[in-house]
Amino acid sequence: MPKIKSPNEEPLEKQLWKAADKLRKNIDAAEYKHVVLGLIFLKYISDSFEEHFAQLKAGLGEYAGADPEDRDEYQAENVFFVPVQARWSFLQAQAKDPKIGILVDAAMDAIERENALLKGGVLPKGFAKSNLDPSSLGALIDLVGNIALGDAKSRSADVLGHVFEYFLGEFALAEGKQGGQFYTPRSIVELLVNMLEPYKGRIFDPCCGSGGMFVQSEEFVKSHQGKIDDISIYGQESNQTTWRLAKMNLAIRGIDSSQVKWNNEGSFLNDAHIDLKADFIIANPPFNVSDWSGELLRGDGRWKYGTPPAGNANFAWLQHFIYHLAPNGQAGVVLSKGALTSKTSGEGDIRRRLIEEGNLIDCIVNLPAKLFLNTQIPAALWFMSRKRSKSTIERQKNEILFIDARNLGHLINRRTRELSEEDIQHITDTYHNWRNPKGNYEDIKGFCCSASIERVKELDYVLTPGRYVGLPDDEDDFDFKERFSALKTEFQAQLKEETALNQAIIENLARIDL
Repeated sequence: MPKIKSPNEEPLEKQLWKAADKLRKNIDAAEYKHVVLGLIFLKYISDSFEEHFAQLKAGLGEYAGADPEDRDEYQAENVFFVPVQARWSFLQAQAKDPKIGILVDAAMDAIERENALLKGGVLPKGFAKSNLDPSSLGALIDLVGNIALGDAKSRSADVLGHVFEYFLGEFALAEGKQGGQFYTPRSIVELLVNMLEPYKGRIFDPCCGSGGMFVQSEEFVKSHQGKIDDISIYGQESNQTTWRLAKMNLAIRGIDSSQVKWNNEGSFLNDAHIDLKADFIIANPPFNVSDWSGELLRGDGRWKYGTPPAGNANFAWLQHFIYHLAPNGQAGVVLSKGALTSKTSGEGDIRRRLIEEGNLIDCIVNLPAKLFLNTQIPAALWFMSRKRSKSTIERQKNEILFIDARNLGHLINRRTRELSEEDIQHITDTYHNWRNPKGNYEDIKGFCCSASIERVKELDYVLTPGRYVGLPDDEDDFDFKERFSALKTEFQAQLKEETALNQAIIENLARIDL
């Protein structure tokens, strides 16, 4: 979706973020996000309700004789029913009341009671906490209430959904490492979805975070003139707080989240969709998890290609995904780069069997550094397909596409990089041209290579793209002196910044009166 422009040409979502962040004061970003995102969600469902309420009250056409306070009238149209005390107009009128936090908590409780999809503690509470002063909460309510939405429900969902997603990203940046646990950066999600092209079928993410993979899949279908009803989503999340964010994120987009499940045991011990065979799996599981209860699952039926080590879940995730793939299913997932080369505890043998016996590995994309908020561990994308063994195209059957994208992307701050739309298109076009028998694919030194399974076998089933794509033709023109000088200057600037920060810490500590 294009950014929403305001009269002064600064995107509306950025204006809102700056204003909301200013009101945060001393509240931790991890806690504050639930306050702000909860209010945005409340505004959305109230707007949708008020629009349908007006139609029912007018009593025209099919709504003749309808009762605007009848909950069933809203359920029939997939609109949440909002009781009087929870409607935005009521809350905004009380925004200056010192008890506004209590009123908002009561509104969240009332909405959950009236709507089955939101039961089970989906909505945030705690608006009356002492660290959120009533004046700041009232100002937030006014801020969110002033978003220009127009009258159409679809526009309301579009605008507020975009703001919700933008705020998720900004809160993830503010939280740093912890933020990455609920949010996969948008450019990575776009790349995964654009490469898989999930036009139709069942989409599954067994570690779904705040639901970004589902939102982007819906946006992809809409932007390609597809039908939203042609896709259905299935998800699972082990962190209840993150699951709540997912439920709100999807509801604000009008996406059915009834099959997005929470349990604190996680996908391995308690698979909430054990019988599901998905057409598309899109996921970003946590990297190198050591406490995944592998010792309790030694004989599990999912380990068709070998038992994953109890001390690392990477190959458990891969086989969990494969287990849930439909006969023509495809998967695009993020994994630690170490999974491309590891040979410890039988991982190398599992990787070999995935390639030789399963013929499942379609494409590997080596990602740039600094893309993820919660880890500096190098990462890669794995694309797997059950269609390979049925393909009549020789290269799709007997070759793997390797793409080395480490030199793509741009820094958005000192610690974080993102892929541009052009980067995403470049990688996506390369993959699609390789898969398409009429595509204009050719190897490019330093970037992409279609390597035979025999070549992969020669390299002992190591899947690092750099081993296959080689160096670019212009590598000999690399100016080491210039590059070293630039890195030295950057390092000196960082040392200077570190000295200033250390001095500031010492001064602040000196002010503390013990």
